[in-house]
Amino acid sequence: MLTPFTNEPYVDFRQTEPRSRMEAALQAVGSELGHSYPLVIGGERIFTTDDYIVSRNPARPSQIVGQAARATTELTEHAIAVAGEAFTSWRRVPGEVRARYLLKAAAILRRRIYEFSAWLVYEVSKSWAEAYADTAEAIDFMEFYAREMMRLDGAHPTVPYPGEENEVRYIPLGVGAVISPWNFPLAILCGMTTAAAVTGNTVIMKPAGQSPIIAAKFMELLEEASFPSGVVNYLPGPGREIGEVLTGHPQVRFISFTGSRDVGLHIHQRAAIHQPGQKWLKRVVLEMGGKDAILVDEDADLEAAAEGVVASAFGFQGQKCSACSRLIAHRAVYDDLLQRVVERASRLTVGDPTDGNNFMGAVIDASQFEKIKEYIEIGKTEGRIVLGGGEPEGVTEGYFIAPTIIADVAPEARIAQEEIFGPVLAVIRAESFDHGLEIANGTEYGLTGAVYSNNREHLERARHEFHVGNLYMNRKCTGALVGVQPFGGFNMSGTDSKAGGRDYLQLFLQAKSISERL
Repeated sequence: MLTPFTNEPYVDFRQTEPRSRMEAALQAVGSELGHSYPLVIGGERIFTTDDYIVSRNPARPSQIVGQAARATTELTEHAIAVAGEAFTSWRRVPGEVRARYLLKAAAILRRRIYEFSAWLVYEVSKSWAEAYADTAEAIDFMEFYAREMMRLDGAHPTVPYPGEENEVRYIPLGVGAVISPWNFPLAILCGMTTAAAVTGNTVIMKPAGQSPIIAAKFMELLEEASFPSGVVNYLPGPGREIGEVLTGHPQVRFISFTGSRDVGLHIHQRAAIHQPGQKWLKRVVLEMGGKDAILVDEDADLEAAAEGVVASAFGFQGQKCSACSRLIAHRAVYDDLLQRVVERASRLTVGDPTDGNNFMGAVIDASQFEKIKEYIEIGKTEGRIVLGGGEPEGVTEGYFIAPTIIADVAPEARIAQEEIFGPVLAVIRAESFDHGLEIANGTEYGLTGAVYSNNREHLERARHEFHVGNLYMNRKCTGALVGVQPFGGFNMSGTDSKAGGRDYLQLFLQAKSISERL
C-alpha cells in the first residue's frame, strides 16, 4: 500500500551538506557540457543532420550546454505514427501498472535531484533554490499523478438501477502533443508528459528551443524507468515547423501547451480546424501566462508584504507566469511600502548562478534580454524608475538585468497591461481597496494574485471578486505546490487546467458509460 502523497521537501543551501552536494553536482554536470543528443522515436535514437539546436548557458553564452538533433516534418510524421502504434498496447496496460512506471521514475529523479538541478542552473540560469524547487516539483507531479491514476482506474459506480449493472470507466484519448516552456523546463515538461502517459495516452514531447537538454535528460530517465518504446517520444524542433505539424495533424488527439498568449491562441485556432481524416474534436489544454498583481491594503503587515512582493517579482528573474509584475498599494501605505520593497530588492545579488550566493541569474536569451530592455525604456515614459533600469554593474558576459522597479504607473500603462516576463515591477497607487480590486482585475489575464490585508471583510471580498485562478492571502503569489494549490488561470491565462490538482488527469481521459441488462 502506498503512503499518502506528500510534497518533496526543499533543502537549505546555507547548510553544509546540501551546499557540498550541489557543488559536486555542478562540477560533474559541468564536465558533461557540450554533448550532442539524438531524437528518440519509438526507442530509436536518431541524429538527423548536422543541423542542431544549440543550447547555451544564458549566464555565459559562449558556453554550449549541449546540442539537440533538430526534427524534420518527415520525422514528426514518423513519430506520430509510432506513437499511434504504441497506443494500441499502452492503452490496455492497467492504470495501476502505468502508475508504477511514474513511481519508479520519481524514485530515480529523487536520487538524482542535485544532478538535474545542476542542469537547470546551466541551461536556464536558475539559482540553486529555484532549480531544486523545479526538480522537486517534477517529483511531486509523478508521485501525485500516479496515485490519482490509481484512484481513477477501474469501474466507477453510478446510481443503482434494478435489473442492470451500470458503471463508468475512464479511457485514454490517443496520441498527444506536449509543447513545453523553457521557464520550468523540467517540472512543467514532466507534469504534462506524465499526466498524459499515466492515463494511457502516448506522447510526442516537444521541448522549448532554449531548453532541449534537460528534456533529453528527462527522456533518458523515463527510459531508465523502463517506459515502453513509443509511449513517450523526444522531438525537439522549431515551433513554426514541428509545432505546426503536431497541432494540425489529424491523428493527434490532444495538445497540451504551456507558453505565451500569442502561441497559445494560435494553437487554439489551429486545433479547432477539422482536418481531412480527423475523427474527433481535438482537446486542448493551455496555460498562457499572466499579468499578476499583489494588492496591499492599508492595514497590511508591510514587512511581510514587501518580502512577498520581492520574492514574487524577482525570483527566477521574474520569468514565471505567476510572477508579481504589478504591485497595487493603498494610498495610505504606498510610500512606506515602496521604500521597503526597494530596500529589499536593492540587496538582491545578480550574477552567474553556479555561484550559490547569487539570488538572480540571467534572463533566458538575447531576444528576451532585448525585449525586457525595451519595456524598461517604455517604463521610463510611463513612470518613475526607483531601482535598476538596466544591466547590473560588473557583468561582462551573459543576459543579466538588474531588478527594476517603476513607481507611479497608471493602471492602463503598457507596462501594467502587457506581459514582460522579466525582473520588472510596476507599482500602482490605489485610492481604496475597491479601487485596488478594480485595477487588479483590469487586464486580459487571470492567473495568480495575492492580497495582503488584516481586514476580514476585504479578504472575503477578494475571495469572490479577485478574478484569478490562483489567489493567495497574506503570502506571495508564486510557488504553487502540487496537490496543495492546483494551478491554472482564467481569461487569456488559459483553460484553467489546474495542474497538480485532482481534476487534472481527467483532461486526458474520456468517460465511457457501460450498462448491461441482467
